[in-house]
Amino acid sequence: MPLENLNHVLVLTRDLEATRDFYVEVLGLEDGYRPPFPFDGHWIYLGDRAVVHVAEDRDYLGKRDCERGGSEDGATGSIDHIAFEATGLKAMIVRLEKRGIAAHHRKVPDLDLHQVFVHDPNGVRIELNYPATEGAEVELSG
Repeated sequence: MPLENLNHVLVLTRDLEATRDFYVEVLGLEDGYRPPFPFDGHWIYLGDRAVVHVAEDRDYLGKRDCERGGSEDGATGSIDHIAFEATGLKAMIVRLEKRGIAAHHRKVPDLDLHQVFVHDPNGVRIELNYPATEGAEVELSG
């Protein structure tokens, strides 16, 4: 059976509330139902899908071992960024500026795309992809 879509990403953090606030208050996603796992966390929704799972680093790491698919040191690999398609570029720029969050902009002409890159409180790079028409008047920075 072929893969059909990406279900979610898990972000490990030492600050659950700051991470939750970034995804909800800054990016505009919604905190929602999360099953009663034996460790703290949040499920952050985009519409009706929990696309970002957040778990406390100290609790979750102790539950991983090489028998469950991780390496001997607990590492699971390297992810460079999480990307979202988005609209409302001007409103996002205002939201980021009000919170003092640095953003890097890039235009991708062949794809008619305006990209905004920010980092969550854990250093995870977030890529926001907007239609190029929304970015036509935005100065490139960073």
